[in-house]
Amino acid sequence: MEGRALAEWEKRAEREYARWLAAPVDEDTARELRRLTSEEILDRFYRDLPFGTGGLRGIMGAGTARMNRYVVRRATAALARYLLGTYGDGARGVVIAYDSRRNSRLFAEEAAGVLTAAGVRAYLFDDVRPTPELSFAVRHLRALAGIVITASHNPPEYNGYKVYGEDGGQITLRFAEALTREMKHIADPFGVPMLPLAEAQARGLVEYVGEAVDEAYYARVLDLLPLTPEGQRSAASVRIVYTPLHGTGGKPVETVLRRKGFSELFLVPEQREPDGNFPTVRVPNPEEEEAFRLALDWANRLEADLVLATDPDADRLGVFVRGSDGILRRLTGNQLGVLLLAYILRRRKEEGTLPPNGAVVKTIVTTELGRKIAEAYGLSVFDVLTGFKFIGEKILEFETTGSHTFVFGFEESYGYLAGSFVRDKDAVQAALLVSQLVAELRAQGRTAWDLLREIEGQYGVHRERLLSYTYPGASGEVVREKKMAAFRRLAPEAVGFLPLVRREDYLERAATDVQTGEKTPLALPRSDVVRWIFADGSWLAVRPSGTEPKLKVYLGVVGADEGEAERKLALLEDFIAEHFSRPEEGTGA
Repeated sequence: MEGRALAEWEKRAEREYARWLAAPVDEDTARELRRLTSEEILDRFYRDLPFGTGGLRGIMGAGTARMNRYVVRRATAALARYLLGTYGDGARGVVIAYDSRRNSRLFAEEAAGVLTAAGVRAYLFDDVRPTPELSFAVRHLRALAGIVITASHNPPEYNGYKVYGEDGGQITLRFAEALTREMKHIADPFGVPMLPLAEAQARGLVEYVGEAVDEAYYARVLDLLPLTPEGQRSAASVRIVYTPLHGTGGKPVETVLRRKGFSELFLVPEQREPDGNFPTVRVPNPEEEEAFRLALDWANRLEADLVLATDPDADRLGVFVRGSDGILRRLTGNQLGVLLLAYILRRRKEEGTLPPNGAVVKTIVTTELGRKIAEAYGLSVFDVLTGFKFIGEKILEFETTGSHTFVFGFEESYGYLAGSFVRDKDAVQAALLVSQLVAELRAQGRTAWDLLREIEGQYGVHRERLLSYTYPGASGEVVREKKMAAFRRLAPEAVGFLPLVRREDYLERAATDVQTGEKTPLALPRSDVVRWIFADGSWLAVRPSGTEPKLKVYLGVVGADEGEAERKLALLEDFIAEHFSRPEEGTGA
C-alpha cells in the first residue's frame, strides 16, 4: 500500500508542478518554483491542502499542499459559489479578518477581491483582529459567512484560512464537504476572477469595519459576569502581566481589563506589537512554557499575581498564577477550564442567572473533572469531537431546539467560551474571567491554587497529559495511517493494574464492552479517534491532528491523591511508548 500510494503521489506531484510552472503566477512564486528539489516538489504537490478541524492550514509557499494566494483564491471562489447557490445573492456579505502573520493581510485582500468579483459583498477589517471578534462580527453584521486568515498558535512559517457560517461558528462537516465539492469545479486557480479593492469599494461591494464593531464586542465581553463588591475593590490591586505574543490580543485584552478596573496591568513591551515573525519566541503558543519566558521575567520583577498569554489570533489563553507560597505556576488547559467553570457556576448561582436547563459542552479529550462540577450544580454535560467548532454546533442546536441553555464550553487545548455571542473559543473572555476570579479570591485571602486543591479534595485528583508525535510530509502521512491502524487493532483487557472496560472507535462509530464484546453505536459523527475508558474513570485517546502532521495521544487519570494519579499517568505513558516512537514533547494539558 505504501509503495503504491507514494507512486501515485509522485505522478500527481509531477503533473501539478508542471502546471504551476506554466501558469501565469507572480514573479516571487515563479522564482520559488524554479528552485525546488524533487523532494520538495513531492512534498508541495502530492495533494491539495485539505480542510481539517480548523479549515485550511499549512506552511506558506508555492504548491497545492501549501498556503499561498492561489490556494486562497480557489477556496474563496468555492465559498462564493456555495453562498450564491445557497442564498441566491451575496448582499448580506462575508466578514473577513486576519491576524499578524506574514501574508495575512494579503490573503485577506485576495479573498475580498474574489468575493466581490463574484458579486458577494465583503466586510474587511481595517487592521488585525482576534478570531473571536470575527465570529462576533458575523453575527453582529448578520453576514452570510466569515473568513479569518490565521494559523493560530503554529510556527511563523504557517498560515491558514478558516470559514465561519452565518451563526458565527466554524463551518460544519457538511459545509466543509460542500466547499470541497465546489473546489473541484475550480480546476484553474490562476484564472479565478479578481476585483481590485478600489474598484470594489467604489461599487459598494467592500466596506471596511473597525471601531464600531470593536466597541460592540467589548460591551458584550464586559457584561459577561459582574465582579462582587469585594472583587471590584480588589481588582485595582491585582498585578497582571500580559503578553499577546506579537499577535492580535493586545488592544482587546488591555481594553476590557482596564475598563473592568484592573489598573495594575503591564503589557510585555518586547511582545506587545503585532509581528508575524514572532521574533522573541520559538513558537507563539501559550500552551508551551517557553512562550512565557519574557512575561515571567517581568512578572518576577513586578511581583505580579497573574501572568496571561494569548496566541496570535487570541483564541487560546495560557496562565501562570501565584500561589500562597509566592511561586508562579502554570495552569494546564484543563485546570484553567475547571477553575473558570467552577467560578462561573458559583457566581451565576449567586446572581440567580444559572438556567435550570443549563448545559456545559466539552470535547472527548478534555478532563472529566468538569463533568463532576457541572453535574453537582444540576447542569447537563455534553461531549463533542475535538475541535471547538463542534461546541459551536452544539450551541446552535440548543438555540434551535430550545432543549438547553449554553453556559460554558471548553477544551483541553486552552480554549474557553462563556458568552454565546461568540461561537468559537475566546481568549479575551477567558482573560477577563480569570482576572476576575483571582481578584475575588484575593479579597478572601485565597489563590486559584487554593481553590483548585479544594475542588480536587471534593472530586478527586485529576491529571491529564498530551503527547505529540510528528511525521511530516507525504511519507509521514503513510506512517500516521499505519500507526493509527495498528493501534486500532489492539484489544487488551487491561493496561498494567488498570482494567479496561470500554473501547470507543469513532471511525467505526461503535463502542465495545471489553468484558462481553458487545458493541453499541456512538452518537457522535465519524472521526479518526480511538478512545479507551478504564474501570476507575481514567482514559486515553489517540487521533491524528486536523491541522498539523502529528498523531496526538491524550491521557487522563483520576486518583485519591497526587501520588496515585502520577503513578497511573506513568503507567499509561509507558504503554503508549511501546506503540509509538518517542514523542517530540510531553506537556500537561
